[in-house]
Amino acid sequence: MLYLSLRQLEYVVAVARAGSLTMAAQQVNVSQPALSVAITQVEEHLKQKLFHRRKGTPVTLSGFGRLFLADAQALLSEAARLESPGGLSQRRLERFVLGVFEDLAPGYLAPLLRLLRTRFPEIEVKTRVATFEGLAEAVRSGDIDLALTYDLRLDASFHRDLYAQVSPQAWLHPDDPLAKREEVTLADLAGRPLILSDQGLSIRHMLGLFRPLGVTPVVVHRAASTEVLRSLAANGEGVGISYSNPVAAMSYDGKPLARVPIADTHAREPIVLAYCGEQPAPLPEIRAAILGTDIVFSS
Repeated sequence: MLYLSLRQLEYVVAVARAGSLTMAAQQVNVSQPALSVAITQVEEHLKQKLFHRRKGTPVTLSGFGRLFLADAQALLSEAARLESPGGLSQRRLERFVLGVFEDLAPGYLAPLLRLLRTRFPEIEVKTRVATFEGLAEAVRSGDIDLALTYDLRLDASFHRDLYAQVSPQAWLHPDDPLAKREEVTLADLAGRPLILSDQGLSIRHMLGLFRPLGVTPVVVHRAASTEVLRSLAANGEGVGISYSNPVAAMSYDGKPLARVPIADTHAREPIVLAYCGEQPAPLPEIRAAILGTDIVFSS
């Protein structure tokens, strides 16, 4: 708990500037005895004399008092800035937290981290990888400043900057007849056994893509990650569908697999940079830097 108040610091600064208890008391609108008591209380707490006070001579600062005055003036200036309506807008963050949806992280996190550390070397950049729900909650609570994610069920409290539009990919065994096509449609996949992500929002979104076709597809596997999904597809367990688009044509367990874009326009999904509320500098600059990048992992 702080013992000294801002008012007491103002008294010290006033006496130092005026060189007189009487004149300082008039300036801060208190009685001279009350001001003298306040200064004595500060000195007793610090166990140091701030002023040399002798009858008939101006009040002067001690050596310790000169040091204390500099810090007191700086603290009062900072306090004045804090209570000013526009004061915070003059400050710049020294630490920034970027959140990335877990399926996007393998392709986007490292390039964005390198970009931000190059463009903003004075900022400490932290990262956090999470689910849709985890990112949304962390942005709302202020634990994450910006989140790169799909625009799935973000409510009106979020601001969104469009980063990219991506199409889903179909992952198939190389011998599958559809594997030779340049692209496929959801109608081509509607009757096939599907492998989808096991995330609640993700699987509901994928199933919703088939709703305009009037079909309910059969989901044979709910994969815990994109790599598990790709491995299952490479081993002939069904057709995997994901928005993540790793460049490797080999599954994690060493099996070849084919990737074919899904052409339906209504299936394209925006990747957004999401945040809440007004943002202090340099977050608008950071957003502009991120939105100006061209990372093609999932495009």
